[in-house]
Amino acid sequence: MGKDQYIVGIDFGTLSVRSSVIRVRDGFERGTAVSEYKHQVMDQNLTASENEPLPPDFALQNPTDYIESLIESVNQAVKDSGVVVKHIIGIGVDFTSPTVLATNSMGVPLCNFPEFKNRPHAYAKLWKHHAADDQAKRLLKEAQDRKEDWLSFYGGGLSAENTVCKIMETYEKDRELYDQATNFVNAVDWIVWQLTDQLIFSSADTGFKKNYQNGKYPSYDYLESVSKGFGNMYKEKMNAPIQAIGTEAGKLSKVMAEKLGLYPEISVAVGLNDGHVTPAAVKAVRPGILSAILGTSGCYFINSEKFKEVPGMLGIVYEGVVENLWCFEAGQTSFGDTFAWFTKNFVPSEYQEEAKKLNLNLHEYLTRKCSTQKIGQHGLIALDWNNGNRSILCDASLSGLLIGYTLTTKPEDIYRALMEACAFGARKIIETMNQYELEINEIVVAGGMLKNKFFMQMLSDITRLPISITKSNAIGALGSAIYGAVAAGCYPNITTASDAMGNKVPNVFKPNEEKAAAYDLLYEQYTALYTLFGEKQPEIMHQLKKIQKNSTLTINNKN
Repeated sequence: MGKDQYIVGIDFGTLSVRSSVIRVRDGFERGTAVSEYKHQVMDQNLTASENEPLPPDFALQNPTDYIESLIESVNQAVKDSGVVVKHIIGIGVDFTSPTVLATNSMGVPLCNFPEFKNRPHAYAKLWKHHAADDQAKRLLKEAQDRKEDWLSFYGGGLSAENTVCKIMETYEKDRELYDQATNFVNAVDWIVWQLTDQLIFSSADTGFKKNYQNGKYPSYDYLESVSKGFGNMYKEKMNAPIQAIGTEAGKLSKVMAEKLGLYPEISVAVGLNDGHVTPAAVKAVRPGILSAILGTSGCYFINSEKFKEVPGMLGIVYEGVVENLWCFEAGQTSFGDTFAWFTKNFVPSEYQEEAKKLNLNLHEYLTRKCSTQKIGQHGLIALDWNNGNRSILCDASLSGLLIGYTLTTKPEDIYRALMEACAFGARKIIETMNQYELEINEIVVAGGMLKNKFFMQMLSDITRLPISITKSNAIGALGSAIYGAVAAGCYPNITTASDAMGNKVPNVFKPNEEKAAAYDLLYEQYTALYTLFGEKQPEIMHQLKKIQKNSTLTINNKN
């Protein structure tokens, strides 16, 4: 292994793609570039076509944006690195998942065809597309009634984010488009298809997001019993070879090599979900270490030598992250998105003006104001379900809640309560893992929330766990590059590559027991609301969703 060999790590996020040129021997980042998607997330209007309004809970993207941003970011990253192109020997890639596309046999998304450009289901359904909640509930009930053996690998639940739910939504809402689709493919596999001209399913993504366990997908009889005619979906629409992570999916095609400014025939690794590359990037592939990716949403991963039926897990997959270990995934559907929503909609102009004078963004300004409060001073408790509950309840129809506000409540009070809610949600997940004998001794955090040191200390206090961090600004791209290095033959396995290329600063934040005890009092109230609205009476929030979806009343202002 030469000192001057490099891997291009490509990290497709919710709003942009980052490409980084990573040195194989030590994970050093030589160059990086970010390119934002032109159309971003289409959750209100179909802006990629006629700007038609979208139904509630839709979250779509235009896959053309992925390719354009990929080309721009890779070219710029290579230029920024100054690396001689012939020294770049491979590519590793990750993608938000499950982001699902309907394509023809050549991998062309159906939204690219004129006859389908105005059809929402022809576009990529982003991971946070929750409009398939009805399908998810029906699929889950039938799986429970039939005692489907794969259900235990998903904590006994099934999220609307799951691949099969989104495909069944297309089947039931736009049958013509479903029939025209040759393939339904998760974007993590689609982008590798574009790079190599080979359609290969990632074993990790297939296990986590497509319900593939014990060498098989859910049965024809099961799917057919939920929606007549849907039983052959896996056989007819998702029938590609499955290949292990850390292996080579194929070689970079001549066409894509020319567009990316790279040599053709270099190694392209099997893709991974964006969060799944993080444990390797932060040296957290061994048991006992919880990886927490806290960005727009919250994703959690921990590895164990043994399989355990832990409720509320999004997936439990053997070798889902590293060889010879089971990977357990949990998450929160809204993390940074919650704070972005609040600052966009509920911060008064005088706060914005004052923040500008202090040369602070609104997040920094609100954090500064709320950080001087005593724990519990604001008198509030919030639930972190602004985009549904991913774990432990697996219910996309749940929604946010704020209780305790009065006419004296200030924006910084609510902002802090939202931070505490997100930390309490993380604690709930950790406690559930502990209850089922998944030992956690350390949290390693990556993602945008690392910028907020006050929140990081809060999270340590609330969970009573030390928090390690990463100093890499491109942790997803680094993680992808690690898998790319293994696929290119630079390391014998993922653990060895992680040790050499990963980036972690241990125990930066340590729990304060006095503060932890104070937060316990608030956590008791959070748990009470969690139980009431999530377990005992979820129909309250469910009914609000139904009313919203069925609302057709138009106010006539002329009267």
